[in-house]
Amino acid sequence: MPNTPAGSNAMRKKDEYMNMEFIRKLPIPKELKAQFSLSEKLVNVKAKRDAEIKKVFTGESDKKLLIIGPCSADREDAVLDYVSRLAKVQEKVQDKLLLIPRIYTNKPRTTGEGYKGMVHQPDPEKKEDMLQGLIAIRELHTRAIEQTGLTCADEMLYPENHRYLSDLLSYVAIGARSVENQQHRLTASGLDIPVGMKNPTGGDLSVMMNSLTAAQASHVFLYRGWEVKSAGNPLAHAILRGAVDPLGRTIPNYHYEDLIALYELYQKKNYQNPAVIVDANHANSGKKYLEQIRICNEVLHSCRHSKEIASLVKGFMIESYIEDGAQKIGEGVYGRSITDPCLGWEKSERLIYDIADQL
Repeated sequence: MPNTPAGSNAMRKKDEYMNMEFIRKLPIPKELKAQFSLSEKLVNVKAKRDAEIKKVFTGESDKKLLIIGPCSADREDAVLDYVSRLAKVQEKVQDKLLLIPRIYTNKPRTTGEGYKGMVHQPDPEKKEDMLQGLIAIRELHTRAIEQTGLTCADEMLYPENHRYLSDLLSYVAIGARSVENQQHRLTASGLDIPVGMKNPTGGDLSVMMNSLTAAQASHVFLYRGWEVKSAGNPLAHAILRGAVDPLGRTIPNYHYEDLIALYELYQKKNYQNPAVIVDANHANSGKKYLEQIRICNEVLHSCRHSKEIASLVKGFMIESYIEDGAQKIGEGVYGRSITDPCLGWEKSERLIYDIADQL
């Protein structure tokens, strides 16, 4: 491909060896970071938050984490409204909990159909524009820190895109459909923030544990056209999200016995900082979003009855937004999920306080 200006659509070319049209060359992460840079104040805010979150995983802090927020970040105004509400609650529970807002700008699609997230579609009802999507997700994460002081989480659906947000994120999740992928594992090994590796949809915990082995080790590999060497990520950890059997039935894996089994798997190898985040939605709840409340309470009950489980469980992942449930694209309900159903704000706020009261 001939060189073209960053973000230009002046050159469209079809590779004669691939059935793919190259529409335009996008700016590299360094260029976009320079154009939409962080102030020194925000850099310091993130550094402080990262240090606090790291201490939870290393055991230096007995606080718990809540990675909480919409299934997917579909519109800036509602997402920032939600994160602002979280920031006020964070002040009240800061001695017990660290709240990490979910600003998930990539949405995995099982069949490839449907809304793929803000990185693809800044406006869910308009035509895809990848450059505007990259700018939109960077500005959204930046404004969240500016307006609330909270640094956020995103899903690393596309490893090669992580560097567009690497100076903004305090937590990264790797999904059930990505956890076996070599590039996800190796990229995770080069991050300096916690990376949660979900169990695959089939539920095989050995796959998740293998991903942790890879993510905690050093590797030399190809990344964005460079030969790179990763240092290994000691903060890579497990996320239990439930499973789906061959008949499509959901199988939860947050019960006492599941957590003990995971603890025992951790003991078999020399993993650094054994930890699990329990995903209270997805296959654990059967996508019945109200079940998240009961699931969190059950896990906390298990923590009170087992010092091993208490040491392993570092927090929860909760899908939450301003309004209960979900809607179809175009229905226009402010603050209601357009992907998986979420717990509404009033119930979410009450759940946060209930969790803090049990710690």
